[in-house]
Amino acid sequence: MPSPQQARAQASAITSGKTAPEAGVAPPSQLRELFDGPRLSPGQRRIAQYLIEHITEAAFLSITDLAERVGVSQPSVTRFAAAVGFSGYPALRERLQAIALSTLGSAPGTPVEVTSNELQAAVDAEIENLENLRRDFADPDAIIRVGRALSKSAPLTVLGLRISVSLAEYFAYAARRIHPDVRLVTHGGSVSYDALLQSREAGGTWVLAFGMPRHAQETLTAIRVARSAGLQVALITDLGLGPLADEADVTFATGTGSRLVFDSYAAPVVLSAALLQAMTDADPERTQARLEEYEQVAEQHQFFLRD
Repeated sequence: MPSPQQARAQASAITSGKTAPEAGVAPPSQLRELFDGPRLSPGQRRIAQYLIEHITEAAFLSITDLAERVGVSQPSVTRFAAAVGFSGYPALRERLQAIALSTLGSAPGTPVEVTSNELQAAVDAEIENLENLRRDFADPDAIIRVGRALSKSAPLTVLGLRISVSLAEYFAYAARRIHPDVRLVTHGGSVSYDALLQSREAGGTWVLAFGMPRHAQETLTAIRVARSAGLQVALITDLGLGPLADEADVTFATGTGSRLVFDSYAAPVVLSAALLQAMTDADPERTQARLEEYEQVAEQHQFFLRD
């Protein structure tokens, strides 16, 4: 009888293409795509990030109000609109309003629920993050493509520093069940540099990096070291814009929960699991062989309780 992991590996292969016609691209992803092309200044990135995080409100602000909210000058907003391909702020605002109205109209008749406490509000925020991720998954081609690349990289390096360590450890733990050589890097500085360089010398081609807020300078430096060594970098983060995304070859951006003292990571974990699924799909014979071997070892040494 197959283990739960084996059964899921057989039954949950990701299929390419949009299968749900009602699933549009999430508003934050639309905005990231809109703002992702041009090289933005730090001040312009602040404007972009404010719009991404407050689209339903920000789309209806005057140029004066938006500049005040972000803490920039009105000419900076005008230059930002031009930088992302619009004739001026009015044209940009018209596009933003279309995105915002599609968001507000996506669930007609949905009652407004009053959250009774901050914990429920935190859960609601994570549900919204997951709903946005679900919309992004309407087209899984990028996940499939990167999953295949990670599967072929031997060794495969997984990088997560500071608060991102737990996400990197989760991914590496699971990836080792289906990949023959996964190397986990959770310390910055020269330790991470050595590991990245050794991975490349051993034949590795990809690094999967996690960059959650607060975004660490040492994560940025490690990504640059990986790129300079000839490794390609796939990044899971909360921002599709900014220094980390600028350095990565592929960026998967999804929201984190920020309503409590410490952030929560429901959407990044699901995104990680989707990449793991894509890796299993990329080489099903290897996946099956490795899972069977692991189950035999687990049974022999009684790794798990019999529930």
